[in-house]
Amino acid sequence: MRSPIPLMYDRIAFAADTSAPAQAALRELSERYQPVPVSEAQAIVALGGDGFMLRMLHRSMHRGIPIYGMNQGTVGFLMNPYAADGLPERLARAEIATVHPLRMRALGESGSEQEALAINEVSLLRQTRQTARIRISVDGRVRIEELSCDGVLVATPAGSTAYNLSAHGPILPLSAGVLALTPISAFRPRRWRGALLPRDVKVRFEILDAYKRPVSAVADLTEVRDVIDVVVEEARDVGLGLMFDSEHNLAERILAEQFIL
Repeated sequence: MRSPIPLMYDRIAFAADTSAPAQAALRELSERYQPVPVSEAQAIVALGGDGFMLRMLHRSMHRGIPIYGMNQGTVGFLMNPYAADGLPERLARAEIATVHPLRMRALGESGSEQEALAINEVSLLRQTRQTARIRISVDGRVRIEELSCDGVLVATPAGSTAYNLSAHGPILPLSAGVLALTPISAFRPRRWRGALLPRDVKVRFEILDAYKRPVSAVADLTEVRDVIDVVVEEARDVGLGLMFDSEHNLAERILAEQFIL
């Protein structure tokens, strides 16, 4: 017998990763509840891990549909615990966190420009054995004349616990209103450990000696190789809704992550 779905979310779509646990969860939920296509849904329930959630957020970027993730992966930082019972009630009680992605505009050596959005971070990475040399400007003012490094990234609060944290960047509370600018294995200047930037800034990366020391730019799922100039800023015109159980909301998770030893 299917559970009644509250009017607030009477059209729910399911999406699942290809893993066996996610597919099993999809079958169980589909038997209990009446799913609809994503194009008709008021909410999407994503079954998988953080990587799958990231892909779903990108696929639904311009639909304006909130996504409720249930963990069928490994870490599950962006996910809620999996349970087949009481799904409609959980959706009705869920809190929605609105996150804004970063917009990357990358200019390649060929002169072509590519734009992409990143929910977690935009990373610039060396492509060869030689270190990258990158000039960093913030709002038109040069802040680092030459950073010699493996790379550098700009992270959102939602993405600050991902690659940014692995690169020894700060964890950012969701309401902090800042972005993290974090070097990756910086060689010079040796003592620079990164910066916290207001969310409304425009960060520009100029690749020095790009032919000899090529660099790629990565915005979540999109990689642009052999870039010479990259501009990153928050895409305030794009808002993504992530649904969380009130006792496991995203702001609390980011805060709690700072106290894990």
